[in-house]
Amino acid sequence: MVDHKLTKSVGEHWTCSMLARAGWSPALTRDGIARTDILAVATHLETRPAIEIQVKTATGSGPNTNWALGKNTQDVDRSGREWFVLVAVPPRLPAPARSFVVPRNHLVAAVWIDHMNWLTMPGVPSGTRNAPVEQARVPLSVFEAYEDRWDLLDEQTHSAPVLLPSWLRERSSEPRVGLPPAHPWNGSPPNW
Repeated sequence: MVDHKLTKSVGEHWTCSMLARAGWSPALTRDGIARTDILAVATHLETRPAIEIQVKTATGSGPNTNWALGKNTQDVDRSGREWFVLVAVPPRLPAPARSFVVPRNHLVAAVWIDHMNWLTMPGVPSGTRNAPVEQARVPLSVFEAYEDRWDLLDEQTHSAPVLLPSWLRERSSEPRVGLPPAHPWNGSPPNW
């Protein structure tokens, strides 16, 4: 049996150690702060910006790894400095953890598009897929281009390049999939 609190702790501490290596001074927040597990200040930049990070950790590191990205992960960025770090922890040592640094709005769009595509996929018998987007699980392959992109943190999230797979952009323009209703890309999606 997997201890989910221990898995969460591994992801948060891994993220703190990687942030420190990248020139950020991280601090874990107390439980109860919505949307933020870590606050960090850039010690390597003259302007010393602060960022907010929500960490999601999954056990595994291969192609079948996926993250449960439910309701609390689906609100858009409010500050221009909100990030996710998705951590994939192999079940056994000494294999290292993998990390994916994703701007909040990129993740919010990816969760919606991936889930709605799955939910409304042509050819799937009606009624066989009915899980709401609040129960979304997104595979590692969707975020693969964000692996170890700690350098992205030096800019505001809206300046970060969109590194999502091109098939997500294609699906986002389909009426059956689209983008989340309040997402800033509605009406003006970025290039990717």
